[in-house]
Amino acid sequence: MKPDEIRKLDAYFKRVFQNPKLQVKARPRKDDSAEVYAGDEFLGIVFKDEDDGDYNFSMAILDIDLA
Repeated sequence: MKPDEIRKLDAYFKRVFQNPKLQVKARPRKDDSAEVYAGDEFLGIVFKDEDDGDYNFSMAILDIDLA
């Protein structure tokens, strides 16, 4: 993802979830997606659908996290 896309997504996540600790970061070896963090905790991956320009956020939730 381009740096300007990452900045826009970062602002979007912070605004929508009202959490300034959320961060969208470039992935080290991939340029088709970015990583989403809450502080130091990894939350998931955001992908861009090149066909329609939309973004998809994928977050795994472990059953131990629900306890």
